[in-house]
Amino acid sequence: MSNTDENARHREKMQKRKDVQDQEVASKTVEKGVLAVHTGPGKGKSTAAFGLALRALGHGKRVVVVQFIKGAWITGERAALERFDDLLEWHTMGEGFTWETQDRSRDVAACERAWEVAKAALARDDVGLVVLDELNIALRYDYLPLEQVLADLKSRPAMQHVVITGRNAKPALVEAADLVTEMTLVKHHFSAGVKAQAGFEF
Repeated sequence: MSNTDENARHREKMQKRKDVQDQEVASKTVEKGVLAVHTGPGKGKSTAAFGLALRALGHGKRVVVVQFIKGAWITGERAALERFDDLLEWHTMGEGFTWETQDRSRDVAACERAWEVAKAALARDDVGLVVLDELNIALRYDYLPLEQVLADLKSRPAMQHVVITGRNAKPALVEAADLVTEMTLVKHHFSAGVKAQAGFEF
């Protein structure tokens, strides 16, 4: 087959694909705030959420980040995103992972304080995206009542997007979500003794 024939076949094939794709896109007419959940044992759940935050900021939307569980250590993503200080609010409300605090009552109290901040953000019409980082961990350990969390998420403004991260998302949260992505662990450099490094892990 000549290059001319091959190119013609390719164009025909891609045009058919484009027609199908265009029809698919045209059939989607609903506009609404999306509830997204990033879960699973693989790396990248929070990283993907902060990518969404960057995208929202790029469109001039106000973003509120509430971090559950994680302690107040400075990360590269926080330092970078805080340059958008006119549009970004960042709240690190945890006191460290549960195996570090080893104090359930302290963890519960910290999560309750964090949820009050999150709930306030979920009630604001001027907030385009709320990132609830590691909320799944707080729910997994029953530090917060799942029913209340679901009710507050449901009553948020119609066009507000929310992304929730953390392993072991509760089935009821998965059911309520519009988009659920499970990060799968295939290989991790920690297993080979590579430590957490600035600019990659944090």
